[in-house]
Amino acid sequence: MLASRGRAIFKLTPCYSRYVHQSRDPIPDKRWPGWAVVVGIEVHAQIKSREKLFSDTWTSTLSQEPNTRVSAYDAAFPGTLPRLNPKCVELGVRTALALGAKVQHRSAFDRKHYFYPDLPSGYQITQHYAPFATNGTLRLPKSAVEVRITQIQLEQDTGKSTSEAHGSTTYIDLNRAGTGLMEIVSEPDMRSPEEAAEYVRALQSVLRSVGSSDGNMEQGSLRCDVNVSVHKLDKPGEFGTRCEIKNLNTIKGMTVAITSEVLRQIQVLENGNKVAQETRGFDEDRAETYTLRSKEDAPDYRYMPDPNLPPLLLKEDYVSNIRSHMPDLPGPIQARLLNMGLTQRDTEVLMAIDSGREVGYDGALGQGAVAYFDTVAQGRDPKVVVNWITHELLGQLSHRQETFTQNPMTAAQMGDLVDLVQSKRITGTSGKLILRHILEHKTTTMPSQLAQELLLLAAQNDDSLKQWCNEAIEALPSEAQKVREGNERTLNRILGHVMKISRGRANPESAKTMLLSILK
Repeated sequence: MLASRGRAIFKLTPCYSRYVHQSRDPIPDKRWPGWAVVVGIEVHAQIKSREKLFSDTWTSTLSQEPNTRVSAYDAAFPGTLPRLNPKCVELGVRTALALGAKVQHRSAFDRKHYFYPDLPSGYQITQHYAPFATNGTLRLPKSAVEVRITQIQLEQDTGKSTSEAHGSTTYIDLNRAGTGLMEIVSEPDMRSPEEAAEYVRALQSVLRSVGSSDGNMEQGSLRCDVNVSVHKLDKPGEFGTRCEIKNLNTIKGMTVAITSEVLRQIQVLENGNKVAQETRGFDEDRAETYTLRSKEDAPDYRYMPDPNLPPLLLKEDYVSNIRSHMPDLPGPIQARLLNMGLTQRDTEVLMAIDSGREVGYDGALGQGAVAYFDTVAQGRDPKVVVNWITHELLGQLSHRQETFTQNPMTAAQMGDLVDLVQSKRITGTSGKLILRHILEHKTTTMPSQLAQELLLLAAQNDDSLKQWCNEAIEALPSEAQKVREGNERTLNRILGHVMKISRGRANPESAKTMLLSILK
């Protein structure tokens, strides 16, 4: 997979902008009448590999103590050399194929120089000039916009610096230093904060579906740098000066930041001034962007080929092997679920939960909601199955403040439960009781056995049903009299008492018929 240890030779040309505007029409927006917005996004996604990009140190989580997962190479000790982690390359190629990008047979690593305390080497290894994948696309499912992917590159993460609120001390944690990242660079094809949010959500779904990243923005494993510019709506070819907003780590925060920056740039232009090309931060408390520094271009970083890393050569059979083992992508999954008769809402719920499934450090995926549904739905009505999963199971998990990955109810247990209810061996009410019992006790006992142990099998003769109905009528004499006088709406209270007495074993329709027969 890797080339011989010969050094790569590059001709470094100035790259003042990696974006090329396309001819997509501007979109009018009542929030800023007369103005059009252009948005491009650079996503930094942490690769789900156990080891870092260039060392055998394990990647860290938020629970690790500071500076406990740092090798000599991560800390830039003299004489240490990088060793490329092949798992990061494989997961990067998976991502490229999922985004329809062209995997380059030859790519190379550059050093991007800048000086900051959390970057001990004084440079970041990246693939600015020769990325391993280019020219992909991502279709946004709701707006049907095709967002072009300029390039996908491998690079190192930096460490983390934390400053005291009212002090002069800054603490450096190098646990994250050297962690493998994919930088996924879009063209400026988005025209609103909402399209930008949809793009990030769609990208998260793709990354999770192929197991290359967990995409959790709140935990720092996916961060966005957003480029925003504005121009007059009646001058679609005259694009404005872009400003970059750095390190946005929530989708909601990103939409607010874009909106704030759009309004700021419009105000600057309407006051007769020019928008300065710069890098900006975002203050969530004030919902405002602020200046960090003037915008650097490629010459400012003094890019140079990394002398310790050879070119990365990927053979066609290597790429083909990864392509042959690719999991299903979100688009085909959604189409298949809709063809099974599921509603758009049910499909979106399943896929939203599916995107949150656990990704192992080897890039393998735990069973998600879609696979769970597929297993249960074999030989059963898909609409009935999805109702039990999305309404009953997920509702109970949410009530217990548990995620789907913590679900103790197996697909076999869910299938058995659905069969019991559909065959009317138990009522729907009893089915819900059994489901709650399984979640509470985390038992592996099948629902058919639990129905017997908990005395929840539906009544099989009219004698039991008649006895329950008579007991309910005796317990609610005033309601019974109203039904006799023709007010059948009151019957539901008596019916509810029947279900309570029978512990859900009575069939509601049969009980209703029996009550009317007795009362009238």
